[in-house]
Amino acid sequence: MVSDVCQVVSVNELKVKRVHKQMPDSATVQQVADIFATLGDPTRARLVFALSKAELCVCDLASLLGMTVSAVSHQLRVLRHLGLVKYRKQGRLAYYSLDDEHASELLTQALDHVVHSRPVATRKKHAR
Repeated sequence: MVSDVCQVVSVNELKVKRVHKQMPDSATVQQVADIFATLGDPTRARLVFALSKAELCVCDLASLLGMTVSAVSHQLRVLRHLGLVKYRKQGRLAYYSLDDEHASELLTQALDHVVHSRPVATRKKHAR
């Protein structure tokens, strides 16, 4: 049987020190984890995907996702709190867009990874 852990304890101190110097602080790592946890929700991932394609109002998003305006608004507040989306008011409407390209890039990378990891026959069926 092949084991996926080391059979002996051997620490490469030079590599450990080099990587340690590059490690982000705990608060930054927590923010990253919060973003991934937030994007781990399918509804929020769909919202980010939709907003990566166009600026949309809450009513547009509710219609697109088959949800209530209230439910979409709640999810958008979560995304806004983490700085992933922003909004602008135009009269009585609030239009949402991604705060910057980073949220879109995160989602695109994850989608590309999923499609790339699938067997070839499945990839063709799910191609964007």
